[in-house]
Amino acid sequence: MGATLDSSNISNLLQGRRVLVTGAARGLGYEFAVRLCEAGAKVVMADILADTLKKSVETLQARGFSVHGIEVDLADPASIERCAAEAAQVFSGLDGLVNNAAITNSGGRSAHELDIEVWDRVMQVNVRGTWLMSVACHAALKASGRGAIVNLASDTALWGAPNLLAYVASKGAVISMTRSLAREFGVDNITVNAIAPGLTLVEATEYVPESRHRLYHDQRAISREQVPDDVSGSVLFALSDLARFVTGQLLPVNGGFVMN
Repeated sequence: MGATLDSSNISNLLQGRRVLVTGAARGLGYEFAVRLCEAGAKVVMADILADTLKKSVETLQARGFSVHGIEVDLADPASIERCAAEAAQVFSGLDGLVNNAAITNSGGRSAHELDIEVWDRVMQVNVRGTWLMSVACHAALKASGRGAIVNLASDTALWGAPNLLAYVASKGAVISMTRSLAREFGVDNITVNAIAPGLTLVEATEYVPESRHRLYHDQRAISREQVPDDVSGSVLFALSDLARFVTGQLLPVNGGFVMN
């Protein structure tokens, strides 16, 4: 049975914080947005899936949460700049950034079969997009005095998942980038950390072969399926004052499938 965060235990953890979450229309990003709201944060939800994003924002607004949606294309530097500027403006500042949005595209193809165009697209969104969004939000995070960036990596970069080369390489780059940004942004009191989830039950993993799901299930120290709440707690922690002296770190969250 998967974990479930008790909203009463996280209430006020992030009271008044203003957080931008990319890839927030569905999946892990949406679940992060829900938990952030329950923890007292005001959340800007950004995604390229405009229609899905609109529905997700309306759902959370109907629950009385302070949320705002922005359509963004992480492959477009101008779109990233517009998103960061609007995110900082809508709630008069920005305290946190969750770089969650990513694409896989290379799933099921060997290194020999992988198209250069697919490789470039994955790197453009997952690596360049994470870099540019972090830089675009830097000024607002610095101004808050307690800025925090959480980059979503993947444990596939730690164990070298086969037939997923572009995605694995991109997430390895995100891990390395996290450490470099932590050193550069630390002078401005901005923490930068990475979380590497294992295979999680969300829409984006529905295409994953059953054999890969079984591999994770059977080889975890905690042998069960991974659900979004297994990851959300780590994101909340990294954005909170509990982690103000934690930066440049990688936290694998996968039930012990990979131990760092």
